[in-house]
Amino acid sequence: MYPEVNFTVAEGTVINRATLPALAVAYAEAVRGILQRAVELHSSGLTIEFETLLEMTLDPFIGVELMKRMYDVAEEYHRKHGLKSEIRLTPNDTRDFDHPPKSSTSRYLDNMLKLFDEGAKAGGDLLSIESVGGKEICDDALTTCDIRRVVFALAVVGVRDMRFLWKQIVGIARDNGKIAGGDTACGFGNTAMVLAERQYIPRVFAAVVRVITAVRSLVAVEEGATGPDKDCGYEGVYLKAIAGIPISMEGKMSACAHLSPVGNVASACADLWSNESIQNIKLLGGMSPTVSFEQLEYDARLMNTASGQGPSTARMLQNLMVESDIHTDPQALVLAPDNVIEISKEIVSGRDHLEASVKGAQKALEIIGAAVREGSLVVPKKELVWIDRIQGDLASIPLDEGRFIEDMMPTLDTTKFDAREYGL
Repeated sequence: MYPEVNFTVAEGTVINRATLPALAVAYAEAVRGILQRAVELHSSGLTIEFETLLEMTLDPFIGVELMKRMYDVAEEYHRKHGLKSEIRLTPNDTRDFDHPPKSSTSRYLDNMLKLFDEGAKAGGDLLSIESVGGKEICDDALTTCDIRRVVFALAVVGVRDMRFLWKQIVGIARDNGKIAGGDTACGFGNTAMVLAERQYIPRVFAAVVRVITAVRSLVAVEEGATGPDKDCGYEGVYLKAIAGIPISMEGKMSACAHLSPVGNVASACADLWSNESIQNIKLLGGMSPTVSFEQLEYDARLMNTASGQGPSTARMLQNLMVESDIHTDPQALVLAPDNVIEISKEIVSGRDHLEASVKGAQKALEIIGAAVREGSLVVPKKELVWIDRIQGDLASIPLDEGRFIEDMMPTLDTTKFDAREYGL
């Protein structure tokens, strides 16, 4: 396991070409602080994620110039100290700047792809994105707990968008000799998780959404992505179980960006261990990216030591990580390795993405229901009704995609969703 550290600018920072010189210094110094601490801690290697801010994708020149400065520092530390590092480049999906969002014809698409291409040439080793095709449907579906609409957004609309986008990202990676990492359904699964954390929707519902996101994110792998996928895709465990790719995960170390109920279990199968993102500010111990890296490095060191002492020790630590979370939240339960394998079996038995989503979700509910009956999972009493309710809604979905599309299209708000953009 290796640490993956991500940072962003301090709140209120102005980003444009006029401020680019100061931004370049800030990014370079943040990377320098991380790498210097890595040398001091005898780190065996790390990944730094450059997750761009909107202005850096809207004007790719800014993103590319920052990438160059970060890469130069990484190369300096490799040359002087032999420190292995790579930079993950994650441009923003700016296509939702159009209203309704335009998946395939957005005027923002060219600059997004330009940043992928020129950023890869400038030093981006690993290409990823948090794509949002179908989010214009899913957001409303989450707030109303409409699982049929969630499935449509992810398994029908999202899958089509992923095919379109990842063909291009994989091609850019191949042309530049770089790695197509993978996507993340952060805008879907993590939105559900945060809503559940704030008690706006049931945790049971959010757990099922997480499983469905896996089918969408798998499309990047089907198109040629090889991992590690992006950290905030907790569905990465399913990608690893199904496709065998390495994955990046975040858990307790992402509390600097958002709270979650999966702080330990998320590390059970990770290959990269991430902090999600942290503002580049001064803390008592040093600059926050450096501090965050140190915490990640010690976690990675512990897990690598357990693995190095043999399967029994590694399994013991893994079990502790899992057991410490899975009894208090169904979202953690569906990330437990044994359950991931059982759910993944159902996913791969589906004839297409729609059936895979439904079968995976049904298996997740079966596992959650069994844990509740056994008394091994705490679920608020008011949420128990949702297990049967979601099962009923899933059972009502026709597994013929054409029929499902016919059923759903009249129910969609065409001021928010342009079906033609997705070939529907």
